[in-house]
Amino acid sequence: MVTVDQLRPDYLDRYRSQLNAGLARLLKDAATFTDAHQDHAITETAPGHASTLSGRFPRSTGITRNILGVNTDSFPLLGVQDLGAAPDRFRGTTLVDWLTAADSKTKALSVSHKDRAAILPIGRSKQQVYWYSGKGAFTTSSWYADSLPAWVNEFNARRLPQRFAGQFWETLLPAAQYPERDSVPIENFGRNFLFPHPFPADSNRAASLIRLYPMMDELTLQLALEGVKRLDLGKGPQTDVLAIGLSTTDLVGHAFGPQSRELHDQILRLDRYLGSFLDSLFTIRDPARILIALTADHGVYPIPELNNALRVSMDPAVQAARDTVKAGGGDTTIVDLESGALFIDPAKLGTRGLTVDRVVNAFAGVAKKTPGVLRVDRWADFARADTTKDYVARRWLHMFPDDMLPAATVTLKPGSMWDYPVVATHGSPHELDSHVPLLFVGPPFKPGRYKTFARTVDIAPTLARALGITPGERLDGRVLDEAFHP
Repeated sequence: MVTVDQLRPDYLDRYRSQLNAGLARLLKDAATFTDAHQDHAITETAPGHASTLSGRFPRSTGITRNILGVNTDSFPLLGVQDLGAAPDRFRGTTLVDWLTAADSKTKALSVSHKDRAAILPIGRSKQQVYWYSGKGAFTTSSWYADSLPAWVNEFNARRLPQRFAGQFWETLLPAAQYPERDSVPIENFGRNFLFPHPFPADSNRAASLIRLYPMMDELTLQLALEGVKRLDLGKGPQTDVLAIGLSTTDLVGHAFGPQSRELHDQILRLDRYLGSFLDSLFTIRDPARILIALTADHGVYPIPELNNALRVSMDPAVQAARDTVKAGGGDTTIVDLESGALFIDPAKLGTRGLTVDRVVNAFAGVAKKTPGVLRVDRWADFARADTTKDYVARRWLHMFPDDMLPAATVTLKPGSMWDYPVVATHGSPHELDSHVPLLFVGPPFKPGRYKTFARTVDIAPTLARALGITPGERLDGRVLDEAFHP
């Protein structure tokens, strides 16, 4: 399972003539669904990764936002002081659990630069899960183990990230082969926005910042390949799982935007890194016994200032809601807006007869007049929505379990973004954020391009069908039958 963070499917068409390695190989051999989506409203990393191998929407996995993803003080990291992480908020099962139920010898390895991208694809399974700590080494948390295995320590001891100190990220191809302007001062907030991009001269700082450079994906794939060898992954006879989260496209997209030369070069490098990985993998394992699925956790919208869109602050609307609570004698901290969802704790409204509806009215009155806002919806009103025609309502309804419901939601106009400290971002229910690639490669799958509407929650049931196993619970996704050979 390969999940490329923030990979929009149009990149694969836009740069197709320059792809000649891993992505090109997969596209040639894949059953490709061209209208595939993360079919939920808050298109962030944590909800997206939690849906891929679970076959369930955030309303079922309980992973609704990055801020309520995997980070916790209860399970510290091994050997470093970064924030702890674990899947303790994740609900239900994944493909790994279903395989393990069928054969207890099943093994899984999940690796990524990001903790949530490594953890959430395999859910609560206590398998081999590793991510990059930012301190120059891959690690895991006490959820999984008390100490790092020898092979991970040996990999870290090679100090591969530190070797980039004093080097440069230069374009892979001659500059003339990139149609994008290099000099766009709004990119990276006007700092270091021209090629070549230098690494810090200090080796520890270079290791810390490598996550912002394409080479982070190469390191992740090197760790994955080392894990396959050292853990005997895929030697059988059981089916094993390798989940790889490649996160650099997201970091580059946030800093430089999807229309940048940097993003273009990142995709070309991703293609080459994947090519080297697949060549090595297919040398040590039989390609005829490998299934590959590739998708993304979300897309991204262009930089608003370059596309007649807005950065939107909801501070005045939130303040109006808190002023209403204060006037009613309640606790103003009960009002919280995060990723477009407005939460109000009714137990702390005070004793003067204040209602949640009055607080929502105060919020909505200001929010609806805010430039860049498309709509404000009370959660109760979604029950009457036609979810076949109203994709915004459908995706909000896919977002929250019954015990985590917001009082209202705010949806921005396509292209506008919350006033976050990034150049470009994602997180909306709209097309460019929801639309993702979806590819299946392997003997059961019939190569071709399929126009069927598909969702990332369809990945797990489709793989389960290919592997002849039964999901351990009711899924939100369906089997994509058209992808299979007759």
